[in-house]
Amino acid sequence: MGTQNRITVAYGDGIGPEIMDATIRIMDAANVGLAYDVIEIGEKVYKAGHKSGISPESWEILRRNKVLLKAPITTPQGGGYKSLNVTIRKSLGLFANVRPFRAYPPFVPSHFPHMDLVIVRENEEDLYAGIEHQQTSEVVQTLKLISEPGSEKIIRYAFEYARAYGRKKVTCMTKDNIMKHTDGMFHRIFNEVKLEYPDIESDHWIIDIGSAVVAARPESLDVVVTLNLYGDIISDIAAEVAGSVGMAGSANTGISHGMFEAIHGSAPDIAGQNIANPSGLLNGAFMMLVHLGKADKAELIQNAWLRTLEDGIHTGDIYRANRSVKKVGTKEFADAVIERLGKKPEKLKPVEYRNGVKVSVNVPEKPAKKKELVGVDVFIDWRASDRDPNVIGDALLNEGSTDRLKLKLISNRGVLVYPEGSPEIFKTDHWRCRYTNPNNEIVNNSDVIELIKKIHEAGFDFIKTEHLYHFDGERGYSLSQGE
Repeated sequence: MGTQNRITVAYGDGIGPEIMDATIRIMDAANVGLAYDVIEIGEKVYKAGHKSGISPESWEILRRNKVLLKAPITTPQGGGYKSLNVTIRKSLGLFANVRPFRAYPPFVPSHFPHMDLVIVRENEEDLYAGIEHQQTSEVVQTLKLISEPGSEKIIRYAFEYARAYGRKKVTCMTKDNIMKHTDGMFHRIFNEVKLEYPDIESDHWIIDIGSAVVAARPESLDVVVTLNLYGDIISDIAAEVAGSVGMAGSANTGISHGMFEAIHGSAPDIAGQNIANPSGLLNGAFMMLVHLGKADKAELIQNAWLRTLEDGIHTGDIYRANRSVKKVGTKEFADAVIERLGKKPEKLKPVEYRNGVKVSVNVPEKPAKKKELVGVDVFIDWRASDRDPNVIGDALLNEGSTDRLKLKLISNRGVLVYPEGSPEIFKTDHWRCRYTNPNNEIVNNSDVIELIKKIHEAGFDFIKTEHLYHFDGERGYSLSQGE
């Protein structure tokens, strides 16, 4: 059997082994032509001393086979354990998380019977970088990192996906009214890329109202592309309003590797009871088969699965006496799908896949922008009893400045407090002190080093600096609220 037909399988924790067994039995009954290399991941591996939840030997198998079908895992609480999903996504370059959400009324109740939505989520950047620091007794920070090539890659992927699967519209969701540089860049790139796809409609929503649209009018959406955290949140909203979080599958794909899974967790409270619904993992497997060029097999199994739902053969999570015919367990549900291989649903819309559908992106490298250093933000830990910003401001202006870099303002939690800040503003022990050149001249790192020395000699505890740059003449940093 060729290597292209050999995949890695992880049975996971909790209900994972049960739903994986059901999924593999169905695929084998459909003669999908896959061989399986099983790896151990999750709780046992964490507790064996692997903080990432996966051993080096399993990494070798993953990299060799390139495709992972993964059941949910349990991450132990505490102890510094890292998210296995995030580790795999980043280590294998799985930049695109694709989650389709479709309603199946009346067999799975939903207020939106025509819902058919795909969320394309950036998978490697944003707050999921997990870069956090406690800087003072009162303030902790996390870094939101958004890159131009990473944003362009996922946005192009969303448009290419829409084109490959016959979708009509791509909607971008950001919070660029507040985060004008991170989310603002994502929105700007979306506006640039969409011009290359005139055959596809496009629009943009601020994420808060966009989330409300997912919850209240999901039928108005087609393909949504968004940043990592927002995509994670609205995916669960979409799954719930479609009918059940337990029904949704997820694809994580990159240039050469892919990971396919259910979006739900390991549900240890019902493990081993033969009551779990394998549909989420099955939906992940359908996407995997299309990814592997086995679209005909994906179509065969998914239509049998739809027919099973339509025939009222339901696991306990979606069983309702007034519309279900038979309540079954995990194994019996798999048996019912196998019995219906070759059949299509009569009321639900059958699926049709085209073999050879590939979503690929090419992001051309762009020349570096002209970068000019115009100032520096110095963050200071200062905990005076009255926290009067005039005290620290006057001291830094007189003793903690240089001829090349003068104190311009101080903000606290992003709000201007010096000069002339409002006395009502609540202030912590974390102060951002902005320095610029009084003659609007370009400065350099030597100027910053000299400044830091002056601040130290003035008796202040500096904890962090951020350079203030202009890129091609455009300001590359945010203003303070009230500035």
